[in-house]
Amino acid sequence: MLIPTSTLTTLAVAFLSLASAAPTTPAPASPLEVEAREIAARARGQFTWYNTGLGACGKWNNDGELVVALNRHVFDPQTPNGNPNNNPLCGRMIRASYNGKTVDVRVVDRCPGCAAGDLDLSPTAFQRLASLGTGRITGDWWWI
Repeated sequence: MLIPTSTLTTLAVAFLSLASAAPTTPAPASPLEVEAREIAARARGQFTWYNTGLGACGKWNNDGELVVALNRHVFDPQTPNGNPNNNPLCGRMIRASYNGKTVDVRVVDRCPGCAAGDLDLSPTAFQRLASLGTGRITGDWWWI
């Protein structure tokens, strides 16, 4: 089957115009998009434990609950108008892992003394990973 010359010419012109087109560069990510990717990523940090009470999210919790205070480096940028009670991270779930053990915890508080990547767990949550006497462990965590 022969293809008419006019069709071949049309196809060649279309191909050349596509081939010579400048590659498109994606628009740079907004600061919020970058931050969302960082928040979603797996993090490594130190885990400690604390006695719960009234948390930065505005709710009372007890030491028997599986809850966590999130480091200020992740928590604070998400706090609208300086009111931590309205932080969208409040109530989100995190899976923390140490030495082959995991625990799922709910964000209820902010840890002002924690370094970036660190978590401060309730005593019950910490005990799912290590004994309270250990005091400080290094593990991984991610959003679930």
